[in-house]
Amino acid sequence: MTLEEKASFMSGANFWNTKAIERVNIPSIMLTDGPHGLRKQGGKADHLGLNKSLPATCFPTAATLANSWDRQLIYDVGHTIGKEAASENVSVLLGPGLNIKRNPLCGRNFEYFSEDPYLTGELASEMVKGIQANGISACPKHFAVNSQEHMRMTIDEIVDERSLREVYLEGFRRVVEKGQPKTIMTSYNKVNGTFANENNDLLQDILYGEWGFNGVVVTDWGGNNDRVEGLKAGNQLEMPATNGITDQEIVQAVRSNELAEEVLDEAVDRLLELVYSTQLNDSVTPRIDYEEHHDKAVEAAKRSIVLLKNDGNILPLGLDKKIAVIGDFAKNPRYQGAGSSLINPAKLSNACDVLGQSGLPIVGYAKGFKRMGGNHDRLLREAVTLAEQADTVLLFLGLDEGSEAEGIDRAHLGLRENQLDLLRSLTKVNSNIVVILAGGGAIEMPFVHDVKAIVHTYLSGQGSAEALTSVLLGAYNPSGKLSETFPITYSDVSSAPYYPGKEATAEHIEGIFIGYRYFDTVEIPVLFPFGYGLSYTSFAYTDLVADEHQASFTITNTGAVAGEEIAQLYIQKQDSSIFRAKRELKGFEKVYLEPGESKRVTIELEERDYSYYNPTIHDWVVEPGTYDIQIGSSIQSIHLHKEITLKGDSVSCEHTKEQFPHYFSGHVHAVTVAEYKRLLGYEPPSPYWDPKQDLGLNDTIAQAKYKNGLGKTIYHVIFFFKKFFDAVNKPLLANNVYFVLNMPFRQIDRFTGGKISRKQILKLLEWINR
Repeated sequence: MTLEEKASFMSGANFWNTKAIERVNIPSIMLTDGPHGLRKQGGKADHLGLNKSLPATCFPTAATLANSWDRQLIYDVGHTIGKEAASENVSVLLGPGLNIKRNPLCGRNFEYFSEDPYLTGELASEMVKGIQANGISACPKHFAVNSQEHMRMTIDEIVDERSLREVYLEGFRRVVEKGQPKTIMTSYNKVNGTFANENNDLLQDILYGEWGFNGVVVTDWGGNNDRVEGLKAGNQLEMPATNGITDQEIVQAVRSNELAEEVLDEAVDRLLELVYSTQLNDSVTPRIDYEEHHDKAVEAAKRSIVLLKNDGNILPLGLDKKIAVIGDFAKNPRYQGAGSSLINPAKLSNACDVLGQSGLPIVGYAKGFKRMGGNHDRLLREAVTLAEQADTVLLFLGLDEGSEAEGIDRAHLGLRENQLDLLRSLTKVNSNIVVILAGGGAIEMPFVHDVKAIVHTYLSGQGSAEALTSVLLGAYNPSGKLSETFPITYSDVSSAPYYPGKEATAEHIEGIFIGYRYFDTVEIPVLFPFGYGLSYTSFAYTDLVADEHQASFTITNTGAVAGEEIAQLYIQKQDSSIFRAKRELKGFEKVYLEPGESKRVTIELEERDYSYYNPTIHDWVVEPGTYDIQIGSSIQSIHLHKEITLKGDSVSCEHTKEQFPHYFSGHVHAVTVAEYKRLLGYEPPSPYWDPKQDLGLNDTIAQAKYKNGLGKTIYHVIFFFKKFFDAVNKPLLANNVYFVLNMPFRQIDRFTGGKISRKQILKLLEWINR
């Protein structure tokens, strides 16, 4: 290959395909979206990826699947999605997403598994294995610390080394070592001052070095900053196409000796290995039975639904009670997220219709509220009148499409006020209310004591209606358990005072105290704890035998119906000399039991399960002393425990109680500036933009509001369109406009395929900076 050909090979041919180099018989392969289903554009791929996608099976999102705690199920889902991808000659499926849920407001949490890195890594590894069993590549993303959507293309995530290793990278490590993905996607953001796709610490030292990754690193779409620095760090493929702009940068860097040609050659070799190992053709692509795949989507949804409350065993529903179905989500389901994961479902039903066909004596349906908010007296009256005629009300509430999406974070954890108004009105005329929630994550529930039952479907995919009906009628015994903590109020969250980073940086002042690691340590009451979920039966735990290598115990179904229990293993270090969470998840098993049946469960343990990352020596260490092995049905329901003693390592950590008093207590809302600086080990950069500085290519269009009349006009025109689309209930368009506001100027020429040139952008910046 010529130098020009090798440089050209490093970026896409269009929005979805790599370049073919016909002279040397190198074919093109396709990469396309697919965290919970295949999103392949029909017809020719346009540069912005806007053409409608082909029909595909829409499975539950990762946040939903994680509530199943079911490794085999998630492998099967990955295998089915990968099969559909292979049938469409897609070589790389862009998923799963496995960023840690630092904060419940993150607009993309529905695409991520958990607040816990162990659970995240275990489940994401199974999805990767399932996808790649079809001869194609999975592409775990977004590496790393993509914790917020606001300013995601430029924000600098400032995180201390220990938190980075223990919380934000650990899930990726498990995926690389256990799932062995062929590609990994870097995130848009910076990590401690350097863009992720050109971060030597992340890519060369950790990913390729420590973890032994042997595949291709691809940018997020439009996520390249400095192409040459990216190549040096180990980012081979830039997507999408750049109209040859960055190809020339690579050629010039080699000719000027800024980039060793050997580095480019290694990148070409890695990408060639991916191309040839995943190349598909019509003679080997599988045939798809979409009805069979729909049944699989229903099964995945059933096993992921979480029963949060069931007073008086109001569920399962009997056929002798009159049922009112109320709420817009019953007729128009919210079953998936938005943005790059928006699937065109091959089949879709709604709960109202499926319930109507179930044999339940349904007295009627009422919409109840306007989906996007706002009062509507007639809808409210109709719902109240219907509720008066029923024995039980099935009330469908949730987050609408504008509340959570890629590119924008949630404004709060609550439901829209008109939904809460409806609920309050219904409780005055009917005491038997079952709330059915839809949404991608945690929701505040001021109504929790006012209703009999709460079922959270999360975003359950195209089979959500059938799955929910099965659970409500008792045909399937709910087995899902929360993979994240539900706080009582948002202000209780550890990162609430610090989230999101508003302008230049996002400071992770809370450190390792994310999710249950915070709530459990500080003993803050929660709405529903990590690992929690109810069943229509009951289980007993007995006979724990444990040592440092494994724990064995017996689970018995003590109820009257068959069901599945998710047993969870936590490890607590007694009298620790370092600050750490009270306990951490280190194992789990999902067990099916008939009434009266018992099974012996064994969970294996390894050295890493006892380790913490020591920033003094930059390595993992086992602290000597006593560890409590705990077996529970949630983090707040520990049934068995046994203490063991480990010799450990004779290495001390500089994290002393005198230097880090608030981290040792867990009260991270009270961390001082000096304490945080000691944790980081350096002076963090300013979290704010300097409005007096001239704007450059790495600055965002949003920053133009601080400049002259032209800059302010550009900002306000774009912001007007966002507000306009919000006002006319077009949340997806509004979010796309918001994406433009957060875009750095350097991406304009690349996203327009060179139609707006770099020279024109520099001229625009010159005018704005006058």
